[in-house]
Amino acid sequence: MPEGEAIHRTAAALRTALVGRAVLSFEAPHLDGPVPAPGRVIELVESRGKQLDIVWDDGLTLHTNLLLTGVWHLYRTGERWRKPSSQLRVGITVEGFAAVCFGARTVETYREFDTHRHPGYGRTGPDLCDASADLNAAVEALLKYDDLDAPIAEALLDQQVASGVGNVFRSEILWASKQHPFAPVSMLARPDMERIITIATRVLQTHLNPQTTADPSRRTSLAVYGRNGQRCPRCGDTVEVRRLGEHARLLYWCPGCQIHRGPRAAPTDAELRPMDPHPAAAKFLAELPWNRRGDLAG
Repeated sequence: MPEGEAIHRTAAALRTALVGRAVLSFEAPHLDGPVPAPGRVIELVESRGKQLDIVWDDGLTLHTNLLLTGVWHLYRTGERWRKPSSQLRVGITVEGFAAVCFGARTVETYREFDTHRHPGYGRTGPDLCDASADLNAAVEALLKYDDLDAPIAEALLDQQVASGVGNVFRSEILWASKQHPFAPVSMLARPDMERIITIATRVLQTHLNPQTTADPSRRTSLAVYGRNGQRCPRCGDTVEVRRLGEHARLLYWCPGCQIHRGPRAAPTDAELRPMDPHPAAAKFLAELPWNRRGDLAG
């Protein structure tokens, strides 16, 4: 029987192996709900009591209730399972690891409700994972965006602008386009929006489209997502992370090179105050004819 502390340790191990990695395969013989698409990136692993949830970057959540008989195991690729495959309830394969759930009573998936990401909130924008997507429609949606004060990082997750982005890849898209993530939509010109949407399509199709490479494990690695405190692969500055939006989802970005349309800090008093000249320079300046008030007056 799994105890709370054991499940907590299991979640920590799964978190280390799965978070930030793309799913190569998913198997759940008796799953109730939608199946995560290959290539989607795992964002969270959480445990509460005897329940363990795995969350993908597009908002899909796998919920398992272990009760008395369920257990999650973590294996290296190729390692032999310690339980028979007949007890398998969920199998998730990422590069280097396989996470397998045996004997869980409840196995289901659902999508978290988010008014910006839920298709029922309005007409869904083009799917940027599709090579034939209408990119101009996504650009027009940004140009006519309801909340012009919203940061572009939030607008990218809006299903009415475009679908398929997800939380992990919004960080990657903004990094690839050198776009400051907190720039409000109102600050972006049409060419900025066209560049972001075009790059979004390229990033998503590279990572998620199974036709982009014969070996999914060799797809392009993530540049900034999950790399808080590490060096940016482009400029060498330090990658930062911040929680953003209604669900406080993690956003990773590089402050060194993602500066396009970024908010500029107001100058400090020290920057506004002119530098005191060297004494010799002060004497020279004071003796200039236009600075000698007495001579000019005479």
